[in-house]
Amino acid sequence: MNDESQLNIAYLSVFYPYRGGIAQFNAALYRAFEQLGHKQTAYTFTRQYPDFLFPGSSQFVNEDDSADPIPAMRVLDTMNPFNWFTVASEIKAQSPDILLTQLWMPFMGPAFGTIARRMPKDCIKLCVVHNALPHESRPGDSAFTKYMLSAHDGLIAISDAVEHDLKSMNLGKPILRKEHPIYTHFGNLLSKHEARERLGLPQDKQLLLFFGFIREYKGLMQLIEAMKSLPDSIHLVIAGEIYGSFDSYDGAIRDSGLEHRIHKHIRYVSDDETPLFFCSADACVLPYATATQSGIVAIAHHFEIPVLATPVGGLPEAVRHGKAGMLFEGIMPSDISNGIRSFFEDSMAQTCIDGARKLKKELSWTSLAADIVTFYHSIQQNRPL
Repeated sequence: MNDESQLNIAYLSVFYPYRGGIAQFNAALYRAFEQLGHKQTAYTFTRQYPDFLFPGSSQFVNEDDSADPIPAMRVLDTMNPFNWFTVASEIKAQSPDILLTQLWMPFMGPAFGTIARRMPKDCIKLCVVHNALPHESRPGDSAFTKYMLSAHDGLIAISDAVEHDLKSMNLGKPILRKEHPIYTHFGNLLSKHEARERLGLPQDKQLLLFFGFIREYKGLMQLIEAMKSLPDSIHLVIAGEIYGSFDSYDGAIRDSGLEHRIHKHIRYVSDDETPLFFCSADACVLPYATATQSGIVAIAHHFEIPVLATPVGGLPEAVRHGKAGMLFEGIMPSDISNGIRSFFEDSMAQTCIDGARKLKKELSWTSLAADIVTFYHSIQQNRPL
């Protein structure tokens, strides 16, 4: 094993060439450990999961993404149990001080849990938990999740909601509660005028942004309904891939006569395009029906735009009502429309922009990495001999 000044970290999760918010999270955290001088070996998938669990266009980055090409070894097939033992032996041979994994959906539980159980006794297994309970449950979810988490020595929760869910499972594991750091890899800010011009958006309107994968629990239908009672000066931009069909949303937009006020970009948005959408917006809206936490908040904070969100799950502590964003009274369309109207009428934008700028300085990736290392040492010291 290494001395305390340099840890040997086996980092098993999703990395380049896969895309998505978890891959971006892992890349940023990997680089933070790198800055702190720790040795790392990154491991990722040969097959992440079957296509029915990812109905988007592709699981992989494309040429327009500014993805960080982390040198991860593509070794894990989540659908081949024999492969799990091979991967465990390969990682074990590296004599890691830490096995670091991530939990974002229960499907990963059997593979990650099996590998964690086969690590050396002196290896501390840590898991960063994005979602302890899935947004859209399937049979076996609870068993898969508990199987994975019970194989770890410590859990890192990145929202109060996740911490609450973990405690409710009675796993008896120490929990480190940390904030989701602010993303920095999307580049510099653009002027609002330039961003709107490049996207063909109106310059004289107040623009709301709904960004990211479109899934039922994210409340887009409620947001569309809310738009009906808002003035014509407020427009909505929808940017992201759809899970399933967009037909029902199109029907709601058409039936409400909102075609001229809702601008649709229903497709995968590359990293290079992401600044255009955020910098064009006056606020980012998260009308979620359920949530633990959201990487969208961290992106919005990077681009210094306010976040307007429903008061569910981990969103309240991430949004910081009255500081970097605003919370609606509830999840109903009337709550959303009243909140949006209040945001613009009360001129809260500049206060929220100033709050986001402050958060960019506080929530760094190196701080998260350093706290994970401290967490490792505390578990190591309290381990029974």
